[in-house]
Amino acid sequence: MIKIIIATANPHKLEEIRDINKNPNIEFDVVKGDFNPVENGVNFQENALIKAQEAAKIMKTYCLADDSGLCVDALEGRPGIHSARYAKTQKEKIEKLLDEMKNVPYDYRSAHFVCSMVLVDANGNVLNSEIGKIYGFIDDSPKGENGFGYDPIFFIPEKDMTMAQLPNEVKNDISHRANALKPMLKWISSNLL
Repeated sequence: MIKIIIATANPHKLEEIRDINKNPNIEFDVVKGDFNPVENGVNFQENALIKAQEAAKIMKTYCLADDSGLCVDALEGRPGIHSARYAKTQKEKIEKLLDEMKNVPYDYRSAHFVCSMVLVDANGNVLNSEIGKIYGFIDDSPKGENGFGYDPIFFIPEKDMTMAQLPNEVKNDISHRANALKPMLKWISSNLL
C-alpha cells in the first residue's frame, strides 16, 4: 500500500483521480491546510512541478500534481496555462471564451485539453511525468451539468456531446487527466509498490 498526496485544494480533482484509480494499493489524499502555491511556470509541466514540490515540502511524502487547461487553436492556444485565471468565476470564464469565439466558424473551433502530471518524492525529486490530452471543439453554448471548468462547452465529436454531458465513467476513461493518470498509475505500480 502506498499513499500519495495530490497537490491540490480542488475537491473535484481528488474525486476524479480517485474514480480513475482502480488499484486498491494506491491511496490518494490532498494537502492539509492552506495550499495555494504561486504558479508562475511558462508551461503546464513547470506549473505541475511547482505544485508537486511545494506539496512535498509540506507533507514530506510522495506528491502528485497536475496542471491542466484548455488550448483553443483559433486563440493561438489561449487560455492555456491561464485557464484557471482566465476570469473570476466558471460562468465568466465560459462567457469570455464564447465571446472571443463568437465569429469563429465551427470548422475552426478546434481545441484540446492538456494535463501535465508530475510525481515527486518526499524531497521534491521528480520520479515520473506524463502528459494527457483530449481533442474536440468549442461549442456555441454550454451543455450538460456533469463537469466543471470548460467542460460544458468542450464538444467531443466521437461522443456527440460535451464533456459535461458525459457520464462520469466515460469521462474518467477518456479525459485528459485520465490519459495522463493511467500511465502514471502503471509507473507507480511497477516502481513504488
